[in-house]
Amino acid sequence: MDEDLGPVTEDRILDGKVTLRQPAKGYRAGLDAALLAAACDAGPGDRVLEAGCGVGAVMLAAARRREGARFLGVERDPVALRLAQANIAANDLTGRVEAVLGTVETAPPAGPFDAALANPPFYDDSTRLRGPHPAKRDAWMAEGGLESWIGYLLRAVRDGGSVTLIHRADRLADILALLAPQAGSVQVRPIHSFADAPATRAIVRAVRGGRAPLQLLPPLILHARGGPKHTAEAEAILRGRANLPWA
Repeated sequence: MDEDLGPVTEDRILDGKVTLRQPAKGYRAGLDAALLAAACDAGPGDRVLEAGCGVGAVMLAAARRREGARFLGVERDPVALRLAQANIAANDLTGRVEAVLGTVETAPPAGPFDAALANPPFYDDSTRLRGPHPAKRDAWMAEGGLESWIGYLLRAVRDGGSVTLIHRADRLADILALLAPQAGSVQVRPIHSFADAPATRAIVRAVRGGRAPLQLLPPLILHARGGPKHTAEAEAILRGRANLPWA
């Protein structure tokens, strides 16, 4: 245990391809991070920015999936940033992955980037949360609102660059409205816990300056009632054997 970091665990994700040290308590990278990494479609030589990279789970997994791309994570919490930097080194990705201190309220690092990723905090109204663990509050509460996050992503990418984010399905209308002034060619992939249940998450990809019509893609179903923990499709994605494709 590091006295400054507090208790941490060392986990293996992406079927053991990534080692991840993260706090034992508070916010921990989970399914949303894994799905966002699988949705990253950066090509060889592309520069990718992740806003709110936390301990680095998304960009490290995405870097393993996209061997030719380079990643820069921005994180406002110094403790999470230290873990992200240590995780980058532990995975021998120092040459392609970097993490720096910053917030979505400030200017993006030197760009423009070819792609930008984010798993924004799910709430911007403190009345929606009741006493979250202090270590989870920054991960759950978007102080500047979803508008700040999407604006930051759009400012970071070049014309023709992509913005990809995962969020609550019930915020989809807000996300589309915030993207509309500058981005198009939007694709939406709903994420359902079960085939007969409403979507709980949506992964949205948009292109800055894009003009193609919106596409609603086939959903990803995570679980089958009475079956294994994950569907075969979800299991392949979580283990890094498949990506979340875009049209």
